Amino acid sequence: MVYVAEATATDKPVYLTRLGLPRGAYRRVGPTDQEGSEDDLIALYAGHQTDTFDGAVLADTDLHDIDLQAIDDYRQLRRQINPDAEELTWTDHDLLRALGCAKPDKGQLRPTVAGILLFGTVLALRRCFPMMRIDYIRVPGRQWVEDPDHRFDTLEIRAPLFTAIRRATNTVRDELLQSFSLPEGSLAREDEPTLPLRVIREAIVNAVMHRSYRIHGATQIIRYANRLEIRNPGHSIKAEEQLGEPGSETRNPRIAAVLHEVNIAETKGSGIRAMRELMLANGLLPPTFESSRRPDQFVATFLFHHFLGPDDLAWLRRLTRETLSDEEARALVFVRELGAIDNAAYRAINRTDTLEASGHLRRLRDLGLLAMKGAGSRTYYIPSDAFEHLAYAEAERDSHQLTGDSHHPQQDSHQQLATIPSDLLSRIPVPGTKPRRAVMRALLIDLCGWKALSSRELAAILGRQDHKPLVRDYLSPMVAEGLLAYTIPEMENHPEQRYTVPRSEVEIKKIS
Repeated sequence: MVYVAEATATDKPVYLTRLGLPRGAYRRVGPTDQEGSEDDLIALYAGHQTDTFDGAVLADTDLHDIDLQAIDDYRQLRRQINPDAEELTWTDHDLLRALGCAKPDKGQLRPTVAGILLFGTVLALRRCFPMMRIDYIRVPGRQWVEDPDHRFDTLEIRAPLFTAIRRATNTVRDELLQSFSLPEGSLAREDEPTLPLRVIREAIVNAVMHRSYRIHGATQIIRYANRLEIRNPGHSIKAEEQLGEPGSETRNPRIAAVLHEVNIAETKGSGIRAMRELMLANGLLPPTFESSRRPDQFVATFLFHHFLGPDDLAWLRRLTRETLSDEEARALVFVRELGAIDNAAYRAINRTDTLEASGHLRRLRDLGLLAMKGAGSRTYYIPSDAFEHLAYAEAERDSHQLTGDSHHPQQDSHQQLATIPSDLLSRIPVPGTKPRRAVMRALLIDLCGWKALSSRELAAILGRQDHKPLVRDYLSPMVAEGLLAYTIPEMENHPEQRYTVPRSEVEIKKIS
């Protein structure tokens, strides 16, 4: 037995110097060791700081960077909630100080981080937070970068948070497919978004209120053909299994307080619960939430599909003659839509516990409907051969009905490996040689920039027998550093996972 004394407070954090901070420090989360994050360091140094990040003064600012129209917007919203609110009588300077949006600094009143994000001019937002915006991205198909000739269209929203939330909500509402309804006794049709408007609004508010503004990246709203994903930098401070339970924890208390005062956001932890209830009430699957420390992000996924309708029941009858519970049926339809499911996703869509979810997933495996992959906390389930056969047959039938043509599902993979550009092909190392790390990383970036590739495809291109060392030594660290990105960020271990190069400023200028 070896006894190692605990490090003194002044020596913490203990970390691997070759990785630096925060990645070189590790934190015990449940039964696993997780790489450190900025938020871990903040918690570690909490005893040495007196304020949160959104309360920090921005040195390169002054009150000329505050948009007076944004303050008027706050006053109007506040007046609607409480016409007699005392803050409505305060001057703009007193109001900013009371809200924690401005502080004295070297004899001058300067905006804080919260002040610029809530009330800053567009010029101030661009200067102080060049990547702090909301990107609404339209992706054709169900996966990221399915068509290399038409990757995506995007709309950038850069404005004070009140305006940004309003614009983003209206954009999503107007863009989503509209469902036709003719209520009994009504002579006029009523159009409503595929997702309930309140769900859209709650999800966007949750993203901008809880995201990490220390991380330079945009909040992304990605609309696929079958779902809406909202991704924000920074994992959830609240434990994933407690999402939806009473009580709220936020990185940005000043921003949260202001949004709460004008009834844009709640601060009691009921937002996620409300989204789940509203989705169920509208016949939709509850949203799934994934909080990931590597990469440091939070992803909310909302499927447009109305679950367990007549078409789903007919599909399930063709899939199996076994009697399925509603929970198991939802899981199978979920796999049909997204290609895989894990314990956390099963719990989210069926509101059950870990033990029951594991039992149901194993039963679907034993029935030959799902195949289990991974182990331990990384276990997930994909379609079985029988499942894939039915899905492929239906896809072929639909394709034939639409185009009168069909193709083998593996043709695309073979074609992309056979059409590597000559300039990249010439850089592939000769078998038996070991290129420098920097050379290999540059090659991987260019390969994934050419086309989104899986770890197995990359290993085959590089002449490697096993793809796992490539993932461990290169791909995963490069994703964590932002050099590469997942095509399916909501499930790192998805069987169709591929690696691509994050979108650049040039690419996201394409407006539909």
